[in-house]
Amino acid sequence: MAIIKPFKGLRPPKQIIENVSCLPYDVMNTTEALEMASNKPESLLHITRAEIEFDPETDPHDEKVYKKAEDNFKKFQEKGILIQDSNNKYYIYAQTMNGKTQYGIVGAAAYKDYDNGIILKHELTRPDKEEDRKVLMRKLNANIEPVFFTYRAVPEIDAIVKDIVANNETDYDFTSEDGFGHHFWVIDDSETNEKIEELFLTKVPRTYVADGHHRTAAAAGIGKERSEANPNHTGREAYNYFMAVHFPDNQLQIIDYNRVVKDLNGLSPEEVLYRIKKNFDVVSESTSIIKPSKLHNMSMYIGGKWYCLSAKSNTYDDNSPIDSLDVSVLSKYILEPILDIKDLRTDTRIEFVGGIRGLGELSKRVDSGEMAVAFALFPVSMHQLMHIADTGNIMPPKVTWFEPKLRSGLVIHKL
Repeated sequence: MAIIKPFKGLRPPKQIIENVSCLPYDVMNTTEALEMASNKPESLLHITRAEIEFDPETDPHDEKVYKKAEDNFKKFQEKGILIQDSNNKYYIYAQTMNGKTQYGIVGAAAYKDYDNGIILKHELTRPDKEEDRKVLMRKLNANIEPVFFTYRAVPEIDAIVKDIVANNETDYDFTSEDGFGHHFWVIDDSETNEKIEELFLTKVPRTYVADGHHRTAAAAGIGKERSEANPNHTGREAYNYFMAVHFPDNQLQIIDYNRVVKDLNGLSPEEVLYRIKKNFDVVSESTSIIKPSKLHNMSMYIGGKWYCLSAKSNTYDDNSPIDSLDVSVLSKYILEPILDIKDLRTDTRIEFVGGIRGLGELSKRVDSGEMAVAFALFPVSMHQLMHIADTGNIMPPKVTWFEPKLRSGLVIHKL
């Protein structure tokens, strides 16, 4: 069962929360980070992307960048930009997008749950990206940014959250520059905190990494590293845990994650379409955007036209966690045999576009000549994500896209 503990959060005063909070480190490049932190000396980007304080040519992984992050973190605490709560507690972090709000519980997950298969993943991680976050954690002695977890909804936990939200003022409440709402409650009542801990321990057998696989793997690695290095290790130290926001699965929706390809492997648009028809029925074609409406139904934009492609029954297996995914069908019957794209992780001819950008972004990139063909996919379901994780499988690259992204800087977990 899942061990999720309350902790003494390090947080900004209410009046500066909008200046401190920022998007997670991995959804921007250095130039974008510099622009986002412009005229915001209190932005957490001065810690999570400290390279913005150096020459633009500076390597973000240079030792002096990590040292600057460490120095800034200390200054933020000295100046009262970040203040630590006096008692262990949980927090509620809610996000609003398009009129819909999802409510998560911020708590400290146990790194041993990651090692023991209680915290399940659905993506592979890269050692270099893990090490980058580990170096920062070692310097800061903290989990500076939360990870995004989900779990199968528990009515008793939902009821507690609903009661707190209905009967308490928010501690933070603001709309970020991207138009998303962010709402935050500190749970001060000790009995409520004890009840939440008990409910996770007795009602939640597993939690799932929704977004933040590298931060999760890095945090678990630091926990193990610290425990092995401490001769007086008890298992109760703060480094045994890392910060995660836990959302019930019934409140989340995965957004589509689409593909664009730079060339047609020497074929004409007509030849590509002809070969596709072997395994797909072309249901319709249009100069207007065609959005996939169901599983095993995908759209293709090529040669100035949108096509609705329906996968034939021989191309997928709904009893298989992986072979039932449309990304698997696309790779097996179009990308590999027709376009000669065999490795999504390393092939530079393919790129991935989050559905938050809209399907117009796909046709725009093809019409510009930058890309030759685009594929829009029906979003993966939460059921599919959990089924893949439960069965020990790993999704192909770039399958799930969650919005809104968790803001960094609302609360930090010190180790």
